[in-house]
Amino acid sequence: MTSWFTSPAHAGERLAAVDYLADDGIATSVFLAAALGKPLLAEGPAGVGKTQLAKAVAEATGAELIRLQCYEGLDEARALYEWNYKKQLLRIQASGDQGWEETHDDIFSEEFLLERPLLKAIRRTAPTVLLIDEIDKADVEVEGLLLEILSDYQVTIPELGTIAATRKPYVVLTSNATRELSEALKRRCLYLHLDYPTPERERDIVLAQVPGIEASLAEQLARTVATLRALELKKSPSIAETIDWAHTLLALGRSDLDEPTTAGTLGVVLKHASDQARAVKELGLPAR
Repeated sequence: MTSWFTSPAHAGERLAAVDYLADDGIATSVFLAAALGKPLLAEGPAGVGKTQLAKAVAEATGAELIRLQCYEGLDEARALYEWNYKKQLLRIQASGDQGWEETHDDIFSEEFLLERPLLKAIRRTAPTVLLIDEIDKADVEVEGLLLEILSDYQVTIPELGTIAATRKPYVVLTSNATRELSEALKRRCLYLHLDYPTPERERDIVLAQVPGIEASLAEQLARTVATLRALELKKSPSIAETIDWAHTLLALGRSDLDEPTTAGTLGVVLKHASDQARAVKELGLPAR
């Protein structure tokens, strides 16, 4: 695979240049995925920056990002390719007395092929980052579909033959660990576990992502979010929600995250009424 980064330190620097602050473990994994030509499986709770990591790699390297969003019921036609059946039918109707063999070869050609994310990424000749997002939400059958692609970077289309990548994409798979992935899939990947950042790192992320915010307010935000995550919540605040909270405070003209401000803006980071009630009780905030 083309060397996207010259070293882990270089990967960290390139990511930092697009405001993704990677620790040594992340930077090393990002570098090795490129150097070894292996997919990177990033697993961890929702909202820790897994998807953003793939986006940052694409932005840092000038590559195109192609995203396959996984969900229950995702099938080959939506992930890999399908034929334009309506167009094929029109061609058959217009073929007149043409023999079936000739018509068959005609309708199962490039003109009638609809690329989906996996095939599109395989066929691109320019630098490409393929993001397979939330693979744990897809059915197990989708993992089987990925095995050939992630092993040999090729796709077999019965009517056209095997299409091999001329330039391997940089592949990132993300998982929220809602189910166990197959060992066969894991064997093909480098594994990176991402968790919520320390308050110090989250403060730095806020400072990088929110121009104009004071360091003291970023510090307060990061520590308050860390406290919220320590509670028994239905959904802990994501890094993106921390950033949203920072933007909210700037929009309100607040320079201090005091108790009334915290209580009045909890809806930015806690999206369940029960979570908000628990935070108000546990943090001793004034009732709204």
